[in-house]
Amino acid sequence: MDTTPSFEEHVLKDRTIATVLVVDDTPDNLALMSTLLRDHYLVKVANHGEKALRIAQSDTPPDLILLDIMMPGLDGYEVCRQLKAHPVSRDIPVIFLTARSTPEDERRGLAAGAVDYITKPISPPILLARVHTHLALKATADFLRDKSAYLEREVALRTLEVQAIQDVTIMAMTSLAETRDNETGNHIRRTQLYVKALAERLARHPRFEAVLNDRMIDLLYKSAPLHDIGKIGIPDSILLKPGKLTAEEFEVMKTHTTLGRDAIENAERRLGMRVAFLSVSKEIAYSHQEKWDGSGYPLGLAGDVIPVSARLMAVADVYDALISRRVYKPAFSHEQACTTIVKGRGSHFDPDMVDAFVELAEDFRQIALKYPDPE
Repeated sequence: MDTTPSFEEHVLKDRTIATVLVVDDTPDNLALMSTLLRDHYLVKVANHGEKALRIAQSDTPPDLILLDIMMPGLDGYEVCRQLKAHPVSRDIPVIFLTARSTPEDERRGLAAGAVDYITKPISPPILLARVHTHLALKATADFLRDKSAYLEREVALRTLEVQAIQDVTIMAMTSLAETRDNETGNHIRRTQLYVKALAERLARHPRFEAVLNDRMIDLLYKSAPLHDIGKIGIPDSILLKPGKLTAEEFEVMKTHTTLGRDAIENAERRLGMRVAFLSVSKEIAYSHQEKWDGSGYPLGLAGDVIPVSARLMAVADVYDALISRRVYKPAFSHEQACTTIVKGRGSHFDPDMVDAFVELAEDFRQIALKYPDPE
């Protein structure tokens, strides 16, 4: 014989004794219902609708309500409607208990939100059976609701954990790159913010609105710090050279784009899955040195073939490189950097992105002022 508890028994066994609220304006009816129910449930009573609403919407609401229809003031239909309209009481099952027995009365009661309709004079066994049934159904619904809320909290927690892992991964990788390069952490922060500002401005542009949704802008912001991760693989003699690179040295320097892509692809293979922010990071790392007219590297891509993410980074990276002091050059002024970007419209940079940059030039300047390089 199977002795496994039913789902109903499992849900009900850990519950405290259920509370039933009886609402009726006749004292004899309240007394009768209390006598029938008190051996099984905690019974509360209310002799009018307003009191019933106060009890139902209190800090200790009942588990079920037996509600008369014909009462002075608020009738049962209106009490039921108000119960169902309030977040505290909307899930409490309501059983109408009334002498009104026409089909239309029953239809109105169920339409108001009741789960059952019992006519007077009542049959005690039927009343107790229906109360038990609806309390069991409510216990099941409460269990499922609690389970759903728990799962939602768990999903939110896991999502935060994944985001934190992504952020720490990016921070670790970019910190490693900074130990090799002469650029600073503020360069990473500035380019992140430049890319985000440009993307948000272009999100309303017909050419970009299908790509630059909120999710993509968040991925761009998260991925931008990895744009030069490939420089880890460039020899110090080239990476830190104070003077101009020779043609051969420049060819080696150009490989940082491929090295960056390969490093991120390797991370993806180790994970065994595609991760959105790594895919965007890979685009940026590999293609941010491409130019609109096809004269960039590593592939010589041109126009819209260059990923949007890489085109955004190209503007952000060049602007920041121009305004930053390096061992091989002094810092340009904001105005000089803007002039250089505008001159590159349609050759180095996507024309529409340059137009957006011009509109945001003051925002770029403020970002640079807020996150300066240390002296």
